[in-house]
Amino acid sequence: MFNIALFNPVMAANAGNVIRLCANNGCTLHLIEPLGFDLEEKKLRRAGLDYHDLSRVERYPDFEAFKEAMGECKIYAITTKGTRGYAEVQYQPGDVLLFGSETSGLAPEVMEQINPEMRLRIPMMPNNRSLNLSNTVALVSYEAWRQCEFKNGK
Repeated sequence: MFNIALFNPVMAANAGNVIRLCANNGCTLHLIEPLGFDLEEKKLRRAGLDYHDLSRVERYPDFEAFKEAMGECKIYAITTKGTRGYAEVQYQPGDVLLFGSETSGLAPEVMEQINPEMRLRIPMMPNNRSLNLSNTVALVSYEAWRQCEFKNGK
C-alpha cells in the first residue's frame, strides 16, 4: 500500500495512534530518528492498543538511511509550507507520505531534499499553525487510499 514516514516524532501517543492507523489501512510505518520517546513507552503502547503486532514498523537512524531504503518511491512531504493541496495529487501504491515532528515540522535539511511540487499542505483556517500529527496522517493516508478505491480493504 503506502508508506507513512514520521521524521523525528516526539510524542509517544501520536506515534501509537499512527501505529494503530497503519494496522487498519495497510500502510507501512517508517520512524526516522531521533525519536522523542522509547518504543517501549507506556503511552505508545496504550495508544497503539493491541495493534502493534498487526502493523509493519521500520526504524532508521537518519533521513539519508530512510531515503536510501525508499529507492525510487515518490516522497511527498506534508507541511504547512506546501505548494499544493494534499487532494490535488494522484497517489499511487508505494508512495511515501512524510510528516515532520510535532514541535518543529520537517528539518530544513530534509525540506531541501524534497522538490517544492512534492510538498503538500492541508487547508486550514487563517492564522492557525497546524493540525495534530496523527489526525494529519489519517487525513492524507485515507485520501491516498480512497484514490486507490480502498484496495484490499473491506
